[in-house]
Amino acid sequence: MITGGGTGIGAATAIACNAARMPVVIAGRRLEPLQTVCNQLDRGLIVQVDVTDPDHVPTLLDSAEEAFGPPWAVLANAGHGLDRTAHGTSEAAMREIFEVNFFSTHLLLQEAARRMIARQQGGHLLATASCVSKFAPPYHGAYAATKAAQDLYCQAMRLELAPAGIHVSTVHPGTIVTDFFDVSANLSGRTGTRSGIDHTPKMFQQTPDRIASAIVKCLRRPVPEVWTSKLIRLSAAIRTYFPKMLDRSMRKMLESDRIESE
Repeated sequence: MITGGGTGIGAATAIACNAARMPVVIAGRRLEPLQTVCNQLDRGLIVQVDVTDPDHVPTLLDSAEEAFGPPWAVLANAGHGLDRTAHGTSEAAMREIFEVNFFSTHLLLQEAARRMIARQQGGHLLATASCVSKFAPPYHGAYAATKAAQDLYCQAMRLELAPAGIHVSTVHPGTIVTDFFDVSANLSGRTGTRSGIDHTPKMFQQTPDRIASAIVKCLRRPVPEVWTSKLIRLSAAIRTYFPKMLDRSMRKMLESDRIESE
């Protein structure tokens, strides 16, 4: 079961899971992209929900259960970005991005875990946390904060749910070549400026299919964290030990695309 299943990583993962002969439930707000993906699935189900609606979780899980039985794997993938300075992010904007990116993950994985515990048959919970859960680029502090929250939340769940045979994994993609950055710029009122992908060297850019393949591999053999770039993972580790080193490279983004203080 995948939230944000109509586009990007969610859509690619749904198609990859279908190729691995898994029934797939995809959820999202917009019906048209969900239908496009579902048309490519042998055993697929669409559930149209808004993840900011607290009632979406029982609707989603109940619909999946009625169609295919209790879901063994649940991927909390819904989310969006925000291109703003940290000091220029309003309280309303910060609360909104946390509602979509973090609290929807909390509500979904919490209820899925409770049902898995009650069934006593194990399961697998996943969240798309991003590489920026480990370090924050300029203008993406709010987004990175939501991803760090997802990452730490799942770390705790992984230990708490292990006795019940439930795996918990976080997915840490790099810069994905999708419309993610265009959507983020539109939400931020920064259309016409350079997007995050423009600042990213080709070696750090990845396709949704690459991430989807890694997720399917994780479903077959669970691991705590899914990384699809050793170089990006190394950069995250270097940031922990040598924060000034990564800060210097990040400053180039500020020099090439300065924005006025909000």
